[in-house]
Amino acid sequence: MHGRLHVVWPLLLAALSGCGAKGTGNEAPEKAEATPRPAPAVEGAMCKEHGVLEALCTKCNPKLAPVFQAKGDWCKEHELPESICPICHPERGGKPAADVASDGAPADGTKVKLKTRDTARLAGILTAKAVERQGSGGIPATARIVYDALKVAELNARSPGVVRQLHVDVGSAVKKGAALAVIDSADVGADRSRLAGALSRLKVAEEHLMREEQLEKEGLAARKSVLAAQQELDAARAERASLAASLAVVGASAGGSGGYTLTTPLAGVVTQRKATVGRLVGVEETLFEVVDVSSMWAELDVPETDLPAVSLKQPVVIEVDGIEGRELRGEITYVAPAIDPATRTAKARVPLENPGGALRANMFGRARILAPARAAVMVPRAAVQRARTVKLVFVRLAEDQFEARRVEIGATEGDLVEVKKGVRPGEEVATEGSFLLKTETLKESIGAGCCGED
Repeated sequence: MHGRLHVVWPLLLAALSGCGAKGTGNEAPEKAEATPRPAPAVEGAMCKEHGVLEALCTKCNPKLAPVFQAKGDWCKEHELPESICPICHPERGGKPAADVASDGAPADGTKVKLKTRDTARLAGILTAKAVERQGSGGIPATARIVYDALKVAELNARSPGVVRQLHVDVGSAVKKGAALAVIDSADVGADRSRLAGALSRLKVAEEHLMREEQLEKEGLAARKSVLAAQQELDAARAERASLAASLAVVGASAGGSGGYTLTTPLAGVVTQRKATVGRLVGVEETLFEVVDVSSMWAELDVPETDLPAVSLKQPVVIEVDGIEGRELRGEITYVAPAIDPATRTAKARVPLENPGGALRANMFGRARILAPARAAVMVPRAAVQRARTVKLVFVRLAEDQFEARRVEIGATEGDLVEVKKGVRPGEEVATEGSFLLKTETLKESIGAGCCGED
């Protein structure tokens, strides 16, 4: 295409003519008089009879008609300026396009008038018709596979100590309650000793209470002695329960030495191991990570402009790099309430079953959020041009005339892209060579709804 451009470009320069350009034959064309840029959209009074701004209504003010005709902004069929004709362009509401000075891009409705009908062919400009599809595309988004946060266990030492024995390593498959490591802990040993003493005191307190109750029945002991024995027994029971609970937290039994066994609370795969035999460990550091990979999450980056069409339980189709030919399906269970200020996207979550373990954390892929069936206007990707911060499509009005339309892009489907507004089904849009038209609209020759080459 670039090689062809060098041949065609001089032809286009010679063929494009500005509205009001002078000169014929081999004479150098004189530069057309500068025309003011389109006025910004205003909230002026509307002509109720003709549906346009009253100040621009050529039917109510016939003297304005020659001004618009001279600039090439004229609809002969409806005898109104083409740029505000409510019949040809109902989406504009009978008002002129916004001022292009605000974003540096051509105004909506800017026209490119070619010098001859054969110029488009010589310049290599091809067109295709905009088509209407039902429920096509869906909302595209990037996807990243992550662990199911509800099935991840990070395990640390329950009590400070020294790692005495390891039972697993990274990659080991473990069942719920399986032993990971044995840790010697002085604190656990002390608790065991205190628990043994508490059990002995509890036994003595029980026997003392029984004796006092018997003496009370025989009239040899006062009620006060029985109550004191009961109080001593309650204290012994509380001490025993507290020490037993402390040992249960670390996974240690009442008997044995000062060691305890660290176990996993869920089944899965060991993905991290920072413990080594002989290492002194504290309660603040993570020694093992165990993950159940039978299910994973897909985190989607949903563009800000598409968020209004995204909701919970909406079906999603995901294709993951590295798993070709397989589509994963799920539903959205969460949409983040905040937007990333850097990427202007919001996170959405899709749980996915992973019975074969094919999905792995940090895989990337492409997702399509399936929207309810609706009509969508689709054009070829080549028809969409970027001008500054604006996307444009050039619609063919005649063999020698094109009109720039500001558009919003939606879903994609193969080589087609959805145009949310600005183009109607059946209209012809410039595809190959459309960048030449864009270049012309960006030149200083842009006038009020018409442009050309001097």
